[in-house]
Amino acid sequence: MNKKLLIVFVKNIKLGKVKTRLAKSIGDEGAFQVYKHLVDITEKATNQVSTEKHIYFSDVIIEEKWQKTSKFIQKGANLGEKMKNSFKNGQKNKFDKIVLIGSDLPEISPEIIQKGFDELENHEIVFGPAEDGGYYLVGMTKPHYCVFENKPWSTTNLLEITINELKEKNISYSLLETLNDIDTIEDLRRDKINDRFNF
Repeated sequence: MNKKLLIVFVKNIKLGKVKTRLAKSIGDEGAFQVYKHLVDITEKATNQVSTEKHIYFSDVIIEEKWQKTSKFIQKGANLGEKMKNSFKNGQKNKFDKIVLIGSDLPEISPEIIQKGFDELENHEIVFGPAEDGGYYLVGMTKPHYCVFENKPWSTTNLLEITINELKEKNISYSLLETLNDIDTIEDLRRDKINDRFNF
């Protein structure tokens, strides 16, 4: 059996509640518009991936987004717990290749997501490194929940620390291309998405 699942984490698009670090530079309305655009990019890319999908919203399920797709609310005290619980739910439902992405990636594409699944043919875990030292994609074939436990979320050495632990435990992993996720005004200015907003 080779059941694949794509998990997408989405923050509910609320004024003053999304991209708070970015909002410090461009204001709540600017951050709202940028994140709304990023979610649209994510939805378009993931809709072109022919696997089952679970969409996890931060607070409230929005039926208009990702229509005819299974939707859930993220559960957990921090990002690690929320991701771990979404993987547990997927593995409970007998998916054996699970890939999770966020929704703040201007360059996300169906090809990158598919590459994540492809890498799981030969590795137990795959990461898509982000330029800020974290990761925009994580996938796994086995319940290696250590990836999500006791980690320094939102720091520049998150991926490095995670990989060092995998090496110590002899868990095979693979890395995709590095992408820029949008968290700050510097991220926005480095990316072509800024052409649309000109901040």
